[in-house]
Amino acid sequence: MDTRQRAIEIIKRLRAVYPNAKIALKFSNNWELLVATELSAQCTDKKVNEVTGTLFNKYRTVADYAHAGVAEFEQDIRPTGFFRNKTKNIIGAAQMVLTEFDGQVPRTMTEILRLPGVARKTANIVLGNAYGVVDGIAVDTHVLRLSRRLGLSDGKTPEMVERDLMALWPKDDWFGATYLVIEHGRAICTAKKPQCGSCVLNDICPSAFKV
Repeated sequence: MDTRQRAIEIIKRLRAVYPNAKIALKFSNNWELLVATELSAQCTDKKVNEVTGTLFNKYRTVADYAHAGVAEFEQDIRPTGFFRNKTKNIIGAAQMVLTEFDGQVPRTMTEILRLPGVARKTANIVLGNAYGVVDGIAVDTHVLRLSRRLGLSDGKTPEMVERDLMALWPKDDWFGATYLVIEHGRAICTAKKPQCGSCVLNDICPSAFKV
């Protein structure tokens, strides 16, 4: 079984184990999706959902974010970490969405990457979940870790890993693969103590039982 065949088999098995894998962030519109995704950088989805539960009731429209007071907004999102930089990016993104995109979150990779705080991971998550536009694979910490352990990529950056995975998986699998891998990373292939003995991939994983 070559690497591409193994990659496809990995997705097949994970899909059987996690048939309902999907984004864990809570949101009610495309702008809230963008905000939640930006807040999720270096923060758990659980904590983000706790913060946005209040945040989304306080700030209702893109304009509310664009005109938010910096100091107050920093305190609103402080539990997610890196709150100063996230505040700058989210308020800046809101202002750009209003002035350059008619109040709508951009729906192309080229456009959305112009927004402050948006790199390819965020772009892939937002485009896929908001518009069904799939131009790549969202590589978060789980996808990064498992891709290396499974021998699918030795890339040093999320961008390098994304390119490797795009070459291995059919495009139809790109969107769903992210959430399948994330689920497995949370449940079995954890950062500190992977449960190789309980892993459905242990017979095709080069790292199994070596950790």
